[in-house]
Amino acid sequence: MTTSEWVASLSAERASLTRASTAGRVAEILRAHITEGRLLPGTRLSEEDIGSALGVSRNTLREAFRLLTHERLLVHEFNRGVFVRRLSVADVHDLYRFRRILEVSAIRQAARLDAATRDARLDLVRQAVEEGEHAGAESRWVDVGTANMHFHQTVAALADSPRVDEAMQHVLAELRLVFHVMGAPQTFHEPYLADNRRILDLLVAGSWDAAADALDDYLGVAEAQLVEAYTG
Repeated sequence: MTTSEWVASLSAERASLTRASTAGRVAEILRAHITEGRLLPGTRLSEEDIGSALGVSRNTLREAFRLLTHERLLVHEFNRGVFVRRLSVADVHDLYRFRRILEVSAIRQAARLDAATRDARLDLVRQAVEEGEHAGAESRWVDVGTANMHFHQTVAALADSPRVDEAMQHVLAELRLVFHVMGAPQTFHEPYLADNRRILDLLVAGSWDAAADALDDYLGVAEAQLVEAYTG
């Protein structure tokens, strides 16, 4: 997606903004565009273009930029502007350390949920798995990557914690910036469709420890692939 196409797509978000909208809502929109792979690392964000597309003031937009900079999604370069951040190998290692804390622990926490809550959360995991499988069947590999983000968000949601949910949203947005280093989306994403299905089956069976171990191994493989892409 080109910069002009991406900015034009923001106009569809304008209706969701009201006079009472805050910079936090603008930041949420921009974060979603990063998570969905619409914004590439290194993209310069034009205050004029984005402000016009969303119908918000420069002050509101600048506050949104500050929020996303704090989340390590954007970076301000003196006399050049605001850009989508490029992550490093050190960032990859730290993101995966944090993901293990959030996701693997969330699976073990799911065993403590009441049956109704657990079933509702597992249904969301199932929907994310099916979303990825459907996209894969149509060879929409960028969409498979997005579905994979949804899978991991729903796995983290098994912790039944709003704070974990929020932290995972931020982590996944950063992670999507890492995924752009992979030159062949199909090669990277396709094998994880089967892994996601296997983890779902273990969760549905109530095999919490086996599911947690499977996810831990899965994250280790993904981390190694990304590090190799950065350093190879």
